[in-house]
Amino acid sequence: MNRLRILLLLLLTVSFSGNVADAKTEPLPVVLEESDDGWRLLVDGDPFMVHGMNWDYFPIGTNYEYIIWEESPAMIKEALNYEMGMLQEIGVNAIRVYTGIPQKWIEYIYDHFGIYTMLNHPFGRYGLSRNGEWIANTDYSEPWVIDQLLMEVTELAREYRDTRGLLLYLLGNENNYGLFWDGAETENIPAEDRQSSVMARHMYRLFNKAAVAMKSIDGNRPVALCNGDLLFLDIIAEEVPDIDIFGVNVYRGVSFTDLYERVKNEYGKPVLLTEFGADAFNARTNREDQMCQAYIKHGNWREIYKYAAGIGRTGNSIGGFTFQFSDGWWKYGQTVDLDVHNTEASWANGGYECDYVEGENNMNEEWFGINAKGPTNENGIYELYPRAAYYILMEAHKLDVYASGTTLETIRQHFDQISLNEAYKKATGNTYSP
Repeated sequence: MNRLRILLLLLLTVSFSGNVADAKTEPLPVVLEESDDGWRLLVDGDPFMVHGMNWDYFPIGTNYEYIIWEESPAMIKEALNYEMGMLQEIGVNAIRVYTGIPQKWIEYIYDHFGIYTMLNHPFGRYGLSRNGEWIANTDYSEPWVIDQLLMEVTELAREYRDTRGLLLYLLGNENNYGLFWDGAETENIPAEDRQSSVMARHMYRLFNKAAVAMKSIDGNRPVALCNGDLLFLDIIAEEVPDIDIFGVNVYRGVSFTDLYERVKNEYGKPVLLTEFGADAFNARTNREDQMCQAYIKHGNWREIYKYAAGIGRTGNSIGGFTFQFSDGWWKYGQTVDLDVHNTEASWANGGYECDYVEGENNMNEEWFGINAKGPTNENGIYELYPRAAYYILMEAHKLDVYASGTTLETIRQHFDQISLNEAYKKATGNTYSP
């Protein structure tokens, strides 16, 4: 299998209700609107707060080489009906999916469940193929890299511009970290230095060229970049004026601290959280910890709403994509122990006080799902077991932040009535242990 096709999917990477009523045959226009009270994403003229989810499909025993879209249409439908039904149940209105998903399945998901897709091109994050040779580390100053990436994203926009249910395009996946890391596994967050700043400037200039090129082909959807936290925000502000949305993978614990304020003051773009959340394994107690995961998701979504337009704060939050829908059993090691739910933590983050110990790793990449994952049956389908965080999101997403009269007090009251204990009780028994 071509390695480019494999790595383009990396890091991914119902209650069936029938067709969405009155589904339209043409894609709806998606635009951003800035007003005195902040930014809003508008779909067909209506404000749309993104209640998103990072979604993928990797059965136990597989890794990034597995591509669900190469399975039979019957199997794909069965998998989508089951998982999109669960997403619909908790109020998710958009999923983040990497390039590789065919247009017809984006439309199927939208037509049957009303769920939009944010289509994510990795933009050289995991390398590029040149003349049959895989180049693992992308140098964004190279002319051939510039030409190839611009060609890929313009072809992407041309292919998908008439797709129903396509919400927006996302470029990259914390590519700024890729300037430091040699591999695809998550490591400790790096610090800026002079050499990396030079490389970053080349990279962000290309992000801007890509956004301009894509919008010249598809003017009905925004283009976002995906940054790793706020590293190089000053360079982004200088080099990327034409991107529509500042997408950010951010892991700071229960609070995003100064993120929304800094982006407003230093960049001025709307903020879409492209990844955030917590794992469900406690590195200190060495066992599953659903309550800590649920607590952090609860606090994260409370903040997403607080910084939305019309609430009185920065007004630049347009939503987020929770990371992630189900556990990735391949994430630690990536090519080994694929049928083992590894409990080794691969990086450290002091924002997660539930299990942080100074000098030790506490972030468990294989346990970020709001659902645990069971074995695959004879049809290639696996069962999911909702954790407490699943039920927290079900309640969190019920808030209409753009409804008339919504205030900080409304948000406080809504989240105060969401019980972590009740969510945990609902999840009791929803586990699979091989």
